[in-house]
Amino acid sequence: MEILHIFTLAVVQGISEFLPISSSGHLLLMPVLTGWPDQGLTADVMMHVGSLAAIIAYFWTDIVRLVIGGLNLLRGRLTDYGKLALMILVATIPAVAFGLFLEATGWLDALRERPELVLKVVGWNAVIFGVILYIADLIGPRLKAVEDMRFGSAIIVGVAQMLALIPGTSRSGITMTAARMLGFARPEAARFSFLLGTPAIAGAGLVTTLKAVEEGVGISNAELLGAGFSFLASFAAIAFLMAVVKRMSFLPFVVYRLGLGAILLWMAYS
Repeated sequence: MEILHIFTLAVVQGISEFLPISSSGHLLLMPVLTGWPDQGLTADVMMHVGSLAAIIAYFWTDIVRLVIGGLNLLRGRLTDYGKLALMILVATIPAVAFGLFLEATGWLDALRERPELVLKVVGWNAVIFGVILYIADLIGPRLKAVEDMRFGSAIIVGVAQMLALIPGTSRSGITMTAARMLGFARPEAARFSFLLGTPAIAGAGLVTTLKAVEEGVGISNAELLGAGFSFLASFAAIAFLMAVVKRMSFLPFVVYRLGLGAILLWMAYS
């Protein structure tokens, strides 16, 4: 891939991964809307690796405490962060199970080969889950923090994350929607969403890397460069969203989703 191609993909991935607008949907749309060849699953995952590094860099204090809490769990000692680490692990299971199902059925690979279906799937999901995000964000004040998370709530958010494997849904968007419905403040909903994304993104990267090794497909220098670009764009997007949610609602992102969905559906059905 050319530098312009990989740079554009990395910026799109970095921004859309953490803003509630769907990174997988935007990455699928890139070859459809630009005429560029499909970048392939390996490139997509390398972009996600850059996003993972951005989460670790931005939330490094939380990540270190989660690791320490997890190690304490292995020693039989339950701490607040150990409990949070356990909840994140439990909440990750539904997405892993659904991801294995989609991998076994080959549904996502088939979707990449049908541009007209990409427009419909991403378009409808952008609209439907954008409306749900607006409703969840609108209904009443919420004051809960991540420290108030319980296993029942974590599982609900985890089930919501499972739906994000369908392009156009948005992993950050659907998990923040679920957290808002459960009574969490916007910054805390975003914080838990990003921490929850750490094992999900890491797992996807590991599975694809192993698959690439098995098939003898190497990771190109361009894809490694894309991971670096994605890190920078992702870090900026996280910082931007964490600043925005302290001051305003998710309405601007809802408007974007509705506008994008309307354009895509018009293209699909016209």
